[in-house]
Amino acid sequence: MDGRALRVALLGCGTVGSEVARLLTEQADEFAARAGAPVELAGIAVRRPDKHPELPAHLLTADAAALVESDVDVVVELVGGIEPTLQWLLSALRKGKSVVTANKALLAEHTGELAEAADGSGADLYYEASVAGAIPLLRPLRESLAGDRITRVMGIVNGTTNFILSAMDSTGAGYAETLDEASRLGYAEADPTADVDGYDAASKAAILASLAFHTRVTASDVHREGIATVTASDIAAAKLLGRTVKLLAICERVTSEDGTESVSARVHPVMIPRSHQLAGVGGAFNAVYVEADAAGELMFYGQGAGGSPTASAVLGDLVAVARNRVVGGRGPRESAHAGLPVRPMGQTPTRYHISLDVADRAGVLAQVAQVFSAHDVSIATVRQRDKHSTASLVIVTHLAQDAALQATVEEIGKLDVVREVVSVMRVEGED
Repeated sequence: MDGRALRVALLGCGTVGSEVARLLTEQADEFAARAGAPVELAGIAVRRPDKHPELPAHLLTADAAALVESDVDVVVELVGGIEPTLQWLLSALRKGKSVVTANKALLAEHTGELAEAADGSGADLYYEASVAGAIPLLRPLRESLAGDRITRVMGIVNGTTNFILSAMDSTGAGYAETLDEASRLGYAEADPTADVDGYDAASKAAILASLAFHTRVTASDVHREGIATVTASDIAAAKLLGRTVKLLAICERVTSEDGTESVSARVHPVMIPRSHQLAGVGGAFNAVYVEADAAGELMFYGQGAGGSPTASAVLGDLVAVARNRVVGGRGPRESAHAGLPVRPMGQTPTRYHISLDVADRAGVLAQVAQVFSAHDVSIATVRQRDKHSTASLVIVTHLAQDAALQATVEEIGKLDVVREVVSVMRVEGED
C-alpha cells in the first residue's frame, strides 16, 4: 500500500457501529501500529445523519451505495438485513474492496455468492462478529483447525434465550413472566421473535456448519425450534434428572451404516447433564463446544453480544484485512470442497425425554413399551410416580432416528391409557 492509509467505509452506526467508530478514532495510532498502516474512516452511512451529532458531520452520509462506490479500501457492514445490503457488499467485493460484516442473516443465505465475488477480485471477506460476538470462534474453525477433522460443533449462541432459560432454572418461573423480565432488563428486544423462535441461532448454526464441515449450509437447511413451548414443568423435570434446559445449535458430521457422510444442523431446546461444560453457562453469555479428531474437545466461552464485545470482533477482522493489504496477501478463502448432503431432521439420530400422564392401573407400562418396540425405539430409563387415580411415566430413550421418535410419541398419545403427553424434549449427553 506504499504507506498510505487504509480507507474504511462504515455502513451503520448503531450500538456496534458507534463503538467501532469510537475505537478507530480514539486508538488510531494503536491500529496503525497493529495493521502496519494508518486506518482511517472515510465515511459513515446512516439512515438519518441529523440524528448523530456526536459524529463528525463531514463523515456522515445517507447514501450507502455511493459510499461503497467511493475511493475506499474496506467496507465494514453493520446495517443488517438482506437487501439492499447484499447488493452493496457484492458491489464492493467485485471491485476488489474487502468486506467485514457481522450480518449473520445475510451470511446464512448468501455466503457462497459473497465468497465467489471475493474470489473473483482477490478481495477478503471476514465475518468473525456474525457468531458469538467477541468470542474468537470462526477463525479457529477455518484456520487453526483447518488441518483437523471436526465432527461436532454444539453451543449456546443466543444470549436472550440463554438468559430466559437460566432464569427459569434458577427461579422456577414460567416462560412468559421470564421473557417479560428479560425485556425489562434489556436482554430481549421489543420484538423478540428472532431470538426466542430460534431464527438467530439457526443463522449462526448455518455459518458454523459451513465452516466446520466444508459444506455450504444455509439457514433453510437448519431444523429450528424455539423456546416458547418450554414450561416450568419441563425445567423441573430436567432438575429431577440432574439436567438443565438450553437452546442449543447442534452441527454434526453423521456417518450412515453404509459409510456415507452427511451434515446435520439443528436448533432446539435440549436437556443436558448439569455436569456438561455448557450447563454452567448462565445469563446472556455464549459458549460453543467443538469436537475434532486430533484436537479432541475444545470450549469457547465469552460475551456473545453487545456493542463493545461485537466491535472487538469487527476490529480484529479489520486489522487482519489491513495486514493483508499491507503485505499484498489474502485471507482464507471459502472452503466448501466436501459438499456433503444435509441430513433431514427426521433421519437425524436423537434421544427423547417423554413425560406422560397415564391411568393408574396394571399393564400401562407394557402397552407404552409395545409402541416403542413397534417403532424400533429402545428405552434407556423409566421413572413412574403414582398420584390419586393417575400416574406419571417419565421415559428417556436411547438414540433413534428423530422421525421414529416423533411417530412413537404420536401413537402413544392415542392410547386409551395415556391421558396426556405432558412434554417431549430432546436429550444430549450421558445420563
